[in-house]
Amino acid sequence: MITQIETLLNEQVSYESRASAQYLAMANWADIKGYNGIAEFFYAQSEEERVHMVKLIKFINERNGKAVIPATEKPREEYTSLMELFETFLTNEEFVTEKINHVIFKCLELKDYNVHNFMQWYVAEQLEEEAIARNLLDKLRIIGDDKSGHYLFDRDIMEYQGRKSEG
Repeated sequence: MITQIETLLNEQVSYESRASAQYLAMANWADIKGYNGIAEFFYAQSEEERVHMVKLIKFINERNGKAVIPATEKPREEYTSLMELFETFLTNEEFVTEKINHVIFKCLELKDYNVHNFMQWYVAEQLEEEAIARNLLDKLRIIGDDKSGHYLFDRDIMEYQGRKSEG
């Protein structure tokens, strides 16, 4: 494995780890506030990011590289609103997309087509994750500060999570 690419992949491991921890903290915040559907959504997002991290670790090691398990920094735990929570979700996903795109760029530049092909799965995942984040933020913008709207949003996101895990 090309050393520069291995370094970038290990950095990506840390970004996935950070996202997993952040979404776990977001789930915890929602749980404490009584938003069960939103909590379940973020618990699932946290697990999904952990799976992404493990997939990268295994890939690095299978390619005769050395995966580095990152220290986890303490994630943000407090939010002022559901809007801020989901804005943070979108910002996190956009950041991860930017980092994945950088790995892809370097793969092409260094002609590491095997890693480039592997990373295409992450590109597709990020397209989906950003679309979900934007869609949910759009719904929250429509709802505004309406408490009954927040209740319905929480209920609907739980139903969405159920459909996502089935399909």
